Amino acid sequence: MGTCVPMTSQGHPQARLERALATANPTLVRAAAAELPRVGLEDAFRICLVFLQNEQARYEPAAGRWLGRLALEARTLSLAEAQIAAAALGGLPGLAPEGSAQTLGVVLERRGLLRAARALEGLPSGAGLSQS
Repeated sequence: MGTCVPMTSQGHPQARLERALATANPTLVRAAAAELPRVGLEDAFRICLVFLQNEQARYEPAAGRWLGRLALEARTLSLAEAQIAAAALGGLPGLAPEGSAQTLGVVLERRGLLRAARALEGLPSGAGLSQS
């Protein structure tokens, strides 16, 4: 027996989330994510990046929840890696986020979260400086 997920005229909910993430519009992203029974770890990270760029007040709570999920779902994540990820997440909204993005990208790649790591590459320089 499968799970019934409502379809909109715009297609599958996962496809809607992908399109919303591509726009980086937080309102569209939240609406699309709400249609899914579960948002995957990599997509949840990409949602954090949308908040970082366009709705900064929501970034820190979202990043904290995502870090908790990373610790639970990446079963072999060491305490040191969790600390590094936390510090890097905290550095993304800073004045020079490039170093934090690079460090976090290494952790994500080591955990096999390649789509999440690639999303960091798309951040504009000074991405954490947007006004919310």
